[in-house]
Amino acid sequence: MTPARYARLALASAVSLYVIVLTGAAVRLTGSGLACESWPGCQEGAFFPAVGEHSTIEFGNRVMALFPIGLSLAAWVAARRTPGLAPWTVWTTAFTFLGTIAQAPLGLLTIRLDLHPLMVATHFLLALVVLATATVAAVEAWGNARGRVERAPGWLRLAGLVLALACGILVVTGTLSTAAGPHPGDSADIDRFWNLLDAVYLHVRATAVFGISFLLLLAWLARNRERAGVLGPGAVGLLVLLLVQMGVGELQWRNELPWWLVLIHVGLAAAVWAWTVGLVTALWRTPRRLT
Repeated sequence: MTPARYARLALASAVSLYVIVLTGAAVRLTGSGLACESWPGCQEGAFFPAVGEHSTIEFGNRVMALFPIGLSLAAWVAARRTPGLAPWTVWTTAFTFLGTIAQAPLGLLTIRLDLHPLMVATHFLLALVVLATATVAAVEAWGNARGRVERAPGWLRLAGLVLALACGILVVTGTLSTAAGPHPGDSADIDRFWNLLDAVYLHVRATAVFGISFLLLLAWLARNRERAGVLGPGAVGLLVLLLVQMGVGELQWRNELPWWLVLIHVGLAAAVWAWTVGLVTALWRTPRRLT
């Protein structure tokens, strides 16, 4: 496996894990979480779902899961056969594959427990964890294929870890906000396990911590553009995502959380999370720019 080919494979694995986050969120937000009565088939005595919107959405998510499973397995196997990769890449991709496989029994348990919000949140957060590890592997593969430049100073790399931690807290509190919100995952009413206003209170404050950390990173990059490499464009891309996310978050709150806006918000949140992890990884293992 050549480094360039492996970089494309690692990127495909990360993208597929991002897509499955979106389809999983669509299952919940359209109330399709209990549309399939069995697993891995959809109906008792029938593998494929009967004609119906909810069962088709739920079963479609299961079909889409085959792609990240296959691609994460390929990334793990190929990492052992790609020269130049850091040894920890094999373990990172192995965890990504095993975490992706673990989603299947966890999803079944979530259904058996009638979509308990804590199980739904755990299911979603595991998806974000494996998305993060796949992103780390993709950045490492890109640097291996394109070469690397001088790393950022030590204090900035540590600040990057704080940024990633703040983003993780932001994602967790956002997940709890969704778990306390009006979209239970099924067409029936399901009790929420937390107060929505309390969840949003913590979420907003986590956003402030993340914003301050990110501004510190932007300030250093603005003063050291010649050393930034891919970090400059990466930070600008993250800034654009954050601005769009804040606009969507405010819009959905003022419109009483319509499901399609919540889906966009979740998709942007996953993108912000993956982008942040990639940016922080690049602080430690900085690839050259594409041009």
